[in-house]
Amino acid sequence: MSAEFVAFASALALVLAVELPDKTSAAVLVLTTRYRAAPVLAGVSVAFAVHTALAVAFGSALTLLPSELVALAVAAVFGTGAFLLLREGFRRQDAAPEDASMQGPRPVAFTRAALTSCAVLFLAELGDASQLATAGLTARFSAPLAVGLGSFAALVLVAAVAALLGRKLQARINHRLLHRVTGLAYAGLAVLALASVLGG
Repeated sequence: MSAEFVAFASALALVLAVELPDKTSAAVLVLTTRYRAAPVLAGVSVAFAVHTALAVAFGSALTLLPSELVALAVAAVFGTGAFLLLREGFRRQDAAPEDASMQGPRPVAFTRAALTSCAVLFLAELGDASQLATAGLTARFSAPLAVGLGSFAALVLVAAVAALLGRKLQARINHRLLHRVTGLAYAGLAVLALASVLGG
């Protein structure tokens, strides 16, 4: 099994686990109650591509540092992600949001709907846990293309599932449990990175 495939699969699995219960799927779900699915998916895919490129660039820049500093940076990135996810997983559950599905998709021009969707997701995803994962995995594996493709594929897949299956899937996911499990996985990656510094 090649290192590139491992990097791709790791990014795909980790970002999927982070984004399924995250605000990404909820935002796409809300957007598809206002606009048709096709322009929403087109717009959010552009936003995801830009976010992934930024995260990969940051992770690649980290690899220019000495190996000990890279490991510390990776530990910090995943430690931050673990904190954010575990905080979300143990937060008190809010009251159920209003059902936006009562409104049907509006007949809006494709370009306008796509640009709106792109802007909404771009702002929503800034500094998100998936960006931290992408940057950390890029620094860890030194395989920016594989990590970037895995992360982007996961984001688009989550958006497509949210747009097409929507509320049926959301109702079946235990968001808090998934946040906790993923947060523990991030914490484990942070510990491994720190152990590589202490052991080296």
